[in-house]
Amino acid sequence: TGALDLETGIVVLDALVRANRELNATVVIITHNVSIAGLADRVVRMRSGSIASLEKNRERITPAQLTW
Repeated sequence: TGALDLETGIVVLDALVRANRELNATVVIITHNVSIAGLADRVVRMRSGSIASLEKNRERITPAQLTW
């Protein structure tokens, strides 16, 4: 989504969230955009090729709530 405008990025992320919810599909999003982490059940942060932290979101946001 990095090269997309906000509106198109939200459409793409909404499709991924729906695939996760409706198809019970595992979705992995790799991004430098920290705002997108709010969509996830779990967030794995990497640093220098290693896992720096693993977090669980208590409440997920929707793509429509994103700003960047």
